Amino acid sequence: MGSGPTPNPRLRGMHPPQHPAAPKGLVQIEECLDADGGIVLPPDDTLISLIDRNIANVGDAVAFRYLDYAGPDEGRAVELTWAQFGRRLRAVAARLQQVTARGDRVAILAPQGLEYVVGFYAAVKCATVAVPLFAPELPGHAERLDTALRDSAPSVVLTTAAVRPIVEDFLRGLSQPLPPRVVVIDEIPDSAAAAFVPVEIDIDGVSHLQYTSGATRPPVGVQVTHRSVGTNLLQMILSIDMLDRNTHGLSWLPLYHDMGLSMIGFPAVYGGHSTLISPTAFIRRPQRWINALSDASRRGRVVTAAPNFAYELAAQRGLPAPDAGVDLSNVVMIIGSEPVSMSAITAFNEAFARFGLPRTAIKPSYGIAEATLFVATIDPDAEASVLHLGREQLGAGRAVPVAADAPDAVTRVSCGRVARSLWAVIVDAGTGEELPDGHVGEIWLHGDNVTAGYWRRPEETRRVFGARLQRRLEGSHAERAPIDGSWLRTGDLGFYRNGELYVTGRTVDLMTIDGRGHYAHDVEATVAQASPMVRPGYAVAFTADPADRLVIVAERATGTGRKDPGPAVAAIRAEVSRVHGLAAADVVFVPAGAIPRTTSGKLGRTACREQYLAGGLA
Repeated sequence: MGSGPTPNPRLRGMHPPQHPAAPKGLVQIEECLDADGGIVLPPDDTLISLIDRNIANVGDAVAFRYLDYAGPDEGRAVELTWAQFGRRLRAVAARLQQVTARGDRVAILAPQGLEYVVGFYAAVKCATVAVPLFAPELPGHAERLDTALRDSAPSVVLTTAAVRPIVEDFLRGLSQPLPPRVVVIDEIPDSAAAAFVPVEIDIDGVSHLQYTSGATRPPVGVQVTHRSVGTNLLQMILSIDMLDRNTHGLSWLPLYHDMGLSMIGFPAVYGGHSTLISPTAFIRRPQRWINALSDASRRGRVVTAAPNFAYELAAQRGLPAPDAGVDLSNVVMIIGSEPVSMSAITAFNEAFARFGLPRTAIKPSYGIAEATLFVATIDPDAEASVLHLGREQLGAGRAVPVAADAPDAVTRVSCGRVARSLWAVIVDAGTGEELPDGHVGEIWLHGDNVTAGYWRRPEETRRVFGARLQRRLEGSHAERAPIDGSWLRTGDLGFYRNGELYVTGRTVDLMTIDGRGHYAHDVEATVAQASPMVRPGYAVAFTADPADRLVIVAERATGTGRKDPGPAVAAIRAEVSRVHGLAAADVVFVPAGAIPRTTSGKLGRTACREQYLAGGLA
């Protein structure tokens, strides 16, 4: 297994800082590093074998906790110890062994909760391929669920008694020759565990299919292997410095999302626990997230993750009373979006500083499903920071710093250093040649956390995962990577400066108008500031045929449903012209919620463009 250079100079050639040793029998971090400090998985170890270690050695400790806000007791905690979790895993896996064969796909269509965690790991435990999805009760995403089920063709669907009727109704609408069998997780007794037959797991076999969110195209299944998921979890643990065993996870992110899955992966590696909340519970009352973080912070270090909008929403609607006793002094908060918003970070920092939130708590990060998830983050002791760059030069592919108050200044947030045993290079996608620092190009990746390609898409897999780096620079970011190695084309644009990676946007969201490049999210930020009629954070910009025709779609802010949009449209046109030198061919206001969202909450620019071109937006 290859080992890339350790990106952090303070750790180059060294083992990580010393922390209290793991309890006897659990995996030690030294087992996972080679002589150069690179990541190497212990022989035959997978998440399932590590879970077995936890069951054997810390069986009475909590493994997973779910805070239930749907019942009469607000935030009632439901827990599974490692021993209880092990029994449930064996029981559900034994039932799956009766109705599946190795390599069959097993889809999880269940609400957020402990049954979902059990179902996912049970599918992995019996060497089937887990397909983490969602119950059809999730509004607005039936088409994505339909696409994923038809594509993965599961032989079994795991669900819960509460949603079984709607799951079965949905499955009856699928035109498959052999409809999947439905197995109800919470109706399987613990006694079924006795029938489980241990299965050897191939570390390079597929653990699960991670369906992409559909932000830029229809969702496709990413084949995540046991090796890639184990490597990526270790990369996160080392980059974020989660080596203290009194570190726990807390997440409301959906378990069908790659970061949501990672939050239930950490405990398997280090024997701690993760606390889960439903996405709906967070959206309805963001303060629940804050209160849960505070409770966890008092017991030890707590790691959470969320996209831009969650930090903005919590700053707006999740502020506790000054005397509420909230303590955020021991939290680490990953923020991952394309790109990360400094305004979201600033708003959250300002709102929660009074509750002990350290300036170093929020960690801008970069990840992608095709690399399992995690790629880069800032150092454990670093604060989030931005570069101010010339707008026109950035559109032309050069990251040229300018003064913060320069009229054409745009900001980009540093995503820090690339993970251990992972290489990231900035490439001219047309020639395959590495670009110098300060030049914008496509981000290409190489490492054992890169997944095995797309499910049933061999040609696209070869194109995206089989890139070849044609030329390396002196002092290359590909140093020590195999000369003939394959590289993953991420579709993301970025650049290096002072050893840190900056993500500028996605290739498909770079609009070329009159020969100049413009990032859609920069135009959208201008639109948001142009008129109070724009719902904050809910505007999309794209080009329509002919290619240089700029279209802006914005949702109406609360209380503006009956207002004449004419003045707001004029203000948006004027501001976009002044800031970007662009003429908006069309500005469309739609009701709140009308812009399509992905299942991870991102605005669907591509889907919105398709609706616009089809005449579906008035």
